[in-house]
Amino acid sequence: MTLSPAVTDVPGLLARWVTERPEAEALRFGEVRHTWAELDERVRRLAAALRAEGVERGDRVAVLDLNHPSCLELTLACARIGAANVVVNFRLAPPEIVYVVNDAGARLLLVGPEFAAAAAGLADRVPTLRRTIGTDEYEAWLAAHEPEQGPAQVDPADCFVQLYTSGTTGFPKGVMITHAAMLALAHNAAQSFQVDADAVVQVAMPLFHVGGTSYAMLAIANGAHTVLLRMPDPAAVVAQLEEERVTHTFLVPALLGAMTQVPGVAERDFSAIHTLSYGASPMPLPVMRACLPLFPGRMHQVYGMTEASGAVTALPPEDHENPEVAHRLVSAGVPLHGCAIEVRDPATGEPVPTGEPGEIWVFTDQLMAGYWQQPEATAAAVTPDGWLRSGDGGHLDADGYVYVTDRIKDMIVSGGENVYPAEVERVLAEFPGIADVAVIGVPDERWGEVPRAVVVAPDGVDEAAVLAYCREHLAAFKCPKGLDVVDELPRNPTGKILKKDLRAPYWAGRDRRTV
Repeated sequence: MTLSPAVTDVPGLLARWVTERPEAEALRFGEVRHTWAELDERVRRLAAALRAEGVERGDRVAVLDLNHPSCLELTLACARIGAANVVVNFRLAPPEIVYVVNDAGARLLLVGPEFAAAAAGLADRVPTLRRTIGTDEYEAWLAAHEPEQGPAQVDPADCFVQLYTSGTTGFPKGVMITHAAMLALAHNAAQSFQVDADAVVQVAMPLFHVGGTSYAMLAIANGAHTVLLRMPDPAAVVAQLEEERVTHTFLVPALLGAMTQVPGVAERDFSAIHTLSYGASPMPLPVMRACLPLFPGRMHQVYGMTEASGAVTALPPEDHENPEVAHRLVSAGVPLHGCAIEVRDPATGEPVPTGEPGEIWVFTDQLMAGYWQQPEATAAAVTPDGWLRSGDGGHLDADGYVYVTDRIKDMIVSGGENVYPAEVERVLAEFPGIADVAVIGVPDERWGEVPRAVVVAPDGVDEAAVLAYCREHLAAFKCPKGLDVVDELPRNPTGKILKKDLRAPYWAGRDRRTV
């Protein structure tokens, strides 16, 4: 039982499962349990509540909270009335939260208890905001309205959820994800990862991230049973995988690394897991080696982006564990069902030969409608014939595997040679005592720029030994020419390293081709 091609919008998904499986459990959150029939009734009540607040087709509402069923219900209710839910990154600083809610023009804001202070006074700074509702008021607000009746009147091209990019070089942009794009993602991922109505899907990643909301929608679209975690706590994730007999989950490498350190993790029963997907950042090989014995035959690396509603490639388990293709461990795998990948010259847009580096371009029905109220940025990202320019550098091998090297803007050009920091970082991560690492380009009078390593090493590290280690494992032009030891690396609210901040002291007063 999988997603029917006859379903063209998100409300149609709920209608299908209410008809086919009304009493089956759709969602579990701690002690909260909702069947498909109960979830549908709650969504219809919420749609009526939104209309009563004056929310209309094309409007935005917003959520500022840790993971909670109310956020998913709001997304589904917005889908029903033609509005869009803006899931705000709760890790943002207060001025950044104001920016996102203001940029979206949100009419209503749902706030969790941990963020009441951050939301205080928002109405004075966001002219469009008509009401703020605490999650402690949510159930009473819902109960005060009768469920909306009749079918939804929406267009598959409507945006129903708006997620903001992390903004490593400027203000975040609102990515408009449509019914059609999300249903395409749900269909394509279901084909690649075998998600159906018998699956138990863990949603541990924050819902403001595409790996949270899109993974939840993957489950809903295919009639699976969703188990939602409020926070991605390593011990809680490990316990839930075992206790709920989870079959599918998506986790980031940093969380997986922490999970391998949970006491007793090796004795846990993870036999129910069919697919453990990971992505959003490179997987350090030491973490990979710790995970493979815990989840044998189950690990899938995925590569994707918010602009494509989620994953577009996957590296299957057989490529993780076959020593004859060990080189594929540093690849992102092959395109998912329904996705096409090309590597093109970032300057000309022309395809490059197999094996040659360039920019990764993506073609799929999963693509966003565009960036909210930013037509120029949309035109720069999506070509007239529908290809998404990812901004990631990489190459394709002869077997069609995608290798993601780095962001184009982070690539170092040293003496005419391209150096991708991620390749150097993978080597440095293997050096004993290095806990975290970033490689940046710094100015050099002879070569234009050269690589420099910035590392976190709590117990200290011998610079000469590190550089000698690099020379053993990398071509000379790729080796760092120096090393800085810092207490921590600067990161944005989604955890991406802010390399522009690391580069800034070195390039002060100079011009660099990328920022």
